[in-house]
Amino acid sequence: MTSDAFSPSRAEPASMTISSPPDAAQAAQAADATSARLHAVRAEIGKVILGQNRVIDLALTSILAGGHALLVGAPGLGKTLLVTTIGRVMGLDARRVQFTPDLMPSDILGSEILDEDAQGRRSFRFVAGPVFCQLLMADEINRASPRTQSALLQAMQERHVAIAGTDHALPRPFHVLATQNPIEQEGTYPLPEAQLDRFMMQILLDFPDLQAERAMLLATTGTTQATAQPVMSADDVIAAQHLVRALPTGEKVLDAIVRLVREARPETTSSDAIRQSVAWGPGPRAAQALMLATRARALLDGRLSPTLDDVAALAQPVLAHRMALTFTARAENQKLEQLIDGLLGHLG
Repeated sequence: MTSDAFSPSRAEPASMTISSPPDAAQAAQAADATSARLHAVRAEIGKVILGQNRVIDLALTSILAGGHALLVGAPGLGKTLLVTTIGRVMGLDARRVQFTPDLMPSDILGSEILDEDAQGRRSFRFVAGPVFCQLLMADEINRASPRTQSALLQAMQERHVAIAGTDHALPRPFHVLATQNPIEQEGTYPLPEAQLDRFMMQILLDFPDLQAERAMLLATTGTTQATAQPVMSADDVIAAQHLVRALPTGEKVLDAIVRLVREARPETTSSDAIRQSVAWGPGPRAAQALMLATRARALLDGRLSPTLDDVAALAQPVLAHRMALTFTARAENQKLEQLIDGLLGHLG
């Protein structure tokens, strides 16, 4: 392994590939058409969501890769508006559930009710809950009880819901964008590590810069407000997700992903900092998520193959929530993001 294996300046795709579509010309044509649509998607979302281009790209990358994302940010940063706008622009049926301590699993998944027809015959009928949509916003997911959290996270993983012994398939595509408020933690139920692993990414929302906040102020306090128009359909999204899985991946990118994930684990790392400061690291699911996310980012950027730049850009959103600091590291105010950056810059 070389120390510059993950250097962001190394942007050229490797010549050798692990996988390639059966018809390269046809795949390239499909990728060009999809990239053009995705460019229009970003432009439409950008009309409504100002100053959050990085967050928009990460959320789209997560969806294109077939995953779910956890949005972490202070109130008022537009998390709800982001999800509804993405749903509208991508042609997805989007719904929102406000998580509270008294929310029950049946409030999300649905339940069976006893019906009586005109002849007086009684039978049970399934009433679907809000999870039966294509894009679900789980607002403040850490305010619900662990039982309710587990019900949603099981649906996220299995893509179906079992009610009274009967399986009900969720729509396709199905994605969850959950939110957490990092400031107000009183009365919350933090997600366990095993459940955090169900999210492909954890996306941190920062406050917009001066110019973006000024533009936001002018755009939202006038007599008219910008609206986004649909650009894609649900079928287009599914086709794009299939295309992501067909994109070729270079040997260098594949090796970089595997080495990075292994170096982030205290059991397999060669880094003293990781061994001393990390209690546990990412599992194999992290490598799978990073592989798909790098391909999705490449397609979003109009490229046919991911590069080491994609690995470096997505390492923190994909890995940080799958790692935990030791008690000593937390006491010393160490940050996982800094440790991951250290792996990217000095892997050797």
